[in-house]
Amino acid sequence: MRKITLIPGDGIGPEIASAMKLAVEATGAEIEWEEIQAGSEVTEKYGTPLPDEVLESIRRNKVAIKGPITTPIGSGFRSVNVALRKALDLYACVRPAFSIEGVKSNYTDIDLVIIRENTEDLYAGIERMVDENTAESIKRITRRGSERISRFAFEYVKKHVRKKVTVVHKANIMKMTDGLFLKVASEVAKEYPEIEFEDRIVDNMCMQLVIKPQIYDVLLCPNLYGDILSDLSAGLVGGLGVAPGGNIGDDYAVFEPVHGSAPKYKGMNKVNPTAMILSAWMMLDYLGESTAAARLLEAVKETIRKGRKVTYDLGGNATTMEMAEEIVRHLS
Repeated sequence: MRKITLIPGDGIGPEIASAMKLAVEATGAEIEWEEIQAGSEVTEKYGTPLPDEVLESIRRNKVAIKGPITTPIGSGFRSVNVALRKALDLYACVRPAFSIEGVKSNYTDIDLVIIRENTEDLYAGIERMVDENTAESIKRITRRGSERISRFAFEYVKKHVRKKVTVVHKANIMKMTDGLFLKVASEVAKEYPEIEFEDRIVDNMCMQLVIKPQIYDVLLCPNLYGDILSDLSAGLVGGLGVAPGGNIGDDYAVFEPVHGSAPKYKGMNKVNPTAMILSAWMMLDYLGESTAAARLLEAVKETIRKGRKVTYDLGGNATTMEMAEEIVRHLS
C-alpha cells in the first residue's frame, strides 16, 4: 500500500479530487490517501495558504496530487504552486498534450510533451523597483539548472520510448542566458546519440506548433517559454480541461491539473474531471503502476470517445461524478 498526499485545493478542487479518487481506486492500484488542506480557504485559520503540515506530508510520502488552488492576480499571497516547486526543488514540469477522440479540436493526431525547467529564468520572479517609474526583472539561467532539466528530458524520452527532443530558446538575442541553456542542452544531447535532437527559436516554435504540431515530440524549455508553450499546446488538443501536469524533482513529485480553481462553479458538480484524472494517470506511471496507469488512460479515452456520460464542455450533460462513474465502468 502506497500512501499519497492529496491536496483537494480550492473552488472546484474538492469535486474533481473526489472524482479522481474514485477512478484511481477502481484501477486496483494500492493507494492510501493522506488528505491535507492548502489554499485560500485555509489562510484565515493558518495565516498562510501553505501550512507546514502540507510540506511535511509530501516529504513523508514523497508523492502528492493536488487540485487547483486560487492565486490572486497582482495582490495577495504568493502562488502555492510556485512555493511548492521551490520548497521541494521540483525542477521539472511535465505537461503532456495529446489528441483524444471526442474532444473538439482543430487537430486529431497530436502527441506532445513539454518539459519545462521549473526553478529559474524570468518566471522565478526576481524583481525590483529601480525607481518609482521603472521595474526590473532578472533572468537567471545556470549550468546546473540547464543540465539537470536537459538530462531529465532525454531520460524521459528513453523511459517512454519517444524519439526526439527539441530545445526551445531565444539565444539569437539573449546570447548569454538562453545561449547557456542551448549550449548545455546540446552538450547533454551528445550523451544520447540514439535520440534525435534539434533546436527552435521560441517565436518560430509558436508558429510551427500551429502549422505542423504533428512533427514535434518532446519540447525542452526554459521556465517562461515552457509556461507559455504548455498552454498553447493544451489549446491544440482541446483546452486546459484535458491538460494534466506533474512537477518532479529528484526526491519528490506533485501532480496536478493545469486549469484553475473556477470558484464560480464551486459546488455545482458540473466541471470536467479529465485533467485531474489524467494527472493521476501520470502519478501512477511515475509510481511504477504501469498497468493501472494504462488502464486508466484507456478508460478516460473510451469514455470521451463514446460521449454517453461526459460533462457539458465535452458536449454532454453528465455531472462531474457521473463522468467519473462512467470512467470506472470502463475500468471494470
